[in-house]
Amino acid sequence: MANADADACEDFKNATAIAIKAMGEKPELEVAFTAGVFGVAKSRVSLPFPEGGLGGEDIALIRGAADNAALNLRYHDDGLYARLAPETGPANAVFAALEQARYEALGARGMEGVAKNLSALIENRCRQKNILNAEVTLSEAAQLIAYEVFSGRKISFADIPAVRVWRSFIEDRAGPHFGRLPELLADQEAFSHEAWKILAKLELVSPEEEKKKEEDVRDESEIPSEDLEREQQNASSGEQENGEDNDEDSSSARVAGEEQESGQDEAENQGKENGSKPMASSSDGVEFDDGPRTTYRAFTTEHDEIVAAESLCSSEELSRLRELLDQRVQQMQRVIVHLANKLQRHLMAKQTRAWDFDLEEGMLDASRLARIIVNPSRPLSYKQEKDTDFKDTVVTLLLDNSGSMRGKLIALTAMSADILARTLERCGVKVEILGFTTRAWKGGKSREAWVLAGKPPLPGRLNDLRHIIYKSADTPWRRARRNLGLMLKEGLLKENIDGEALMWAYSRLKARHEQRRILMVISDGAPVDDSSLSVNPSNYLEAHLRSVIDWIEARPKVQLVAIGIGHDVTRYYRNAVTITDSDQLGGALVDKLASLFDAPAAEQKSNYAKRGRRG
Repeated sequence: MANADADACEDFKNATAIAIKAMGEKPELEVAFTAGVFGVAKSRVSLPFPEGGLGGEDIALIRGAADNAALNLRYHDDGLYARLAPETGPANAVFAALEQARYEALGARGMEGVAKNLSALIENRCRQKNILNAEVTLSEAAQLIAYEVFSGRKISFADIPAVRVWRSFIEDRAGPHFGRLPELLADQEAFSHEAWKILAKLELVSPEEEKKKEEDVRDESEIPSEDLEREQQNASSGEQENGEDNDEDSSSARVAGEEQESGQDEAENQGKENGSKPMASSSDGVEFDDGPRTTYRAFTTEHDEIVAAESLCSSEELSRLRELLDQRVQQMQRVIVHLANKLQRHLMAKQTRAWDFDLEEGMLDASRLARIIVNPSRPLSYKQEKDTDFKDTVVTLLLDNSGSMRGKLIALTAMSADILARTLERCGVKVEILGFTTRAWKGGKSREAWVLAGKPPLPGRLNDLRHIIYKSADTPWRRARRNLGLMLKEGLLKENIDGEALMWAYSRLKARHEQRRILMVISDGAPVDDSSLSVNPSNYLEAHLRSVIDWIEARPKVQLVAIGIGHDVTRYYRNAVTITDSDQLGGALVDKLASLFDAPAAEQKSNYAKRGRRG
């Protein structure tokens, strides 16, 4: 009998998985069943499944969760949602509630079975929240009301007194806009724009926030400038040197740049041959060469290397890899270009103009026009343009080249770095692109040296570092664009030792002459090197990373910011953001850089100090 029940459960799981893949149009989707867990990602869905046998109510709830996941995958665009959603707070909660009601209603309106499953799921969700006896939030009420209106299905909890109060509130303030939503269910972008109008009518966002969001979306949806389009065409055709007739650089400047880069590469290679490394330390806790005091050490640095990307494969293979990179992110490239275009406009505006308002004379301030008409003698109704202090800036992008980044994630990282470098260069901002990994899995020649030495205890780091220069700050983008394709090279991505990579990038950046220096780290996990962690304390690499971060953040020379992909980097970095989907990477990079240019470096350091040290 037990075997029969087990077989029935497996049959139910298989049927449910097939239904999700078919309805969600994701034939390669991985479906997992775990006690009490529900989650939806691009390639995996986790559904709650009771540890005991299946009851009638359990079946309906699991089917409801499965239908919800399938409709999310089919009708919901995570990238579009990330761009259009309010950042935090009640506005974000109501926006999310309306969006969920939108894609659920699309399924409920066309499929009777799906409608029944979703109704069971929603009713159960309300019972779990004890919505009859607890205070009902606006977002909870909005979701119930919206689903009922959009799908035409009655939900018993949507008629309780607390929800009726919220219904009157929404209808009084935003009735016409709410009434237009059912016509827009199939168009997520148009639906989201109308949802923003509802948020403004409900006073969850200010008119200024609504206007700014409209401007941001309009900037992102604009066709890139003629110059940017030409650069895209050149990139897709694999041309290395182009636009000779339009190139702003003279021949002499180009030769000088080549000589400077050649000199830098020669110096770096000479340092590598001599075994000199920026991260050398002794085991007695002395400081690194201009670094934090720590007991972290490397057993040997003899086999570490700092290499130019083009030296790791032939020119023909590098061209092939670049073409492969362009093909793999062709669909995402346009989105990233639009985001970069937005950043370019933002930076160029800061470079060229700013305004002083509420003046006695100058240009008429159009925002004061109404009060001038009422009272023409009213003072302080003029504005004047002023010059802005846009600091000379250099940005270093430090990219995690560990094995867990392979596939779509590393391709998007490479293309985002590529587009940002191109955009910032056009704005007069220099960009350096660096990568970090190891030369071997589970230790290399460093581990062999340790074994030959008799395996002394607590040897420190036991792997050979590989730090890669994809683009130096003084190298023009057009000469370095091929190098980013190297990240797709089979066998390149191995393990990651973040602390030493961060100190290496910092040491390069602090030697620059620019007034503002920004170091942006992109990573998808904590430091990992099996060889080192097997013979040292389990937190050996992580503790060193924390020490390096704290040391850099305490110094004013460099602004440090991090983006974690599916990994909570806010545990380490004070100025950080964590994204759950790699498709959000381009937007996160642009938003973070824009915020850094908005706030002066001194102001950011002051904010760090106010937040205090982490526990």
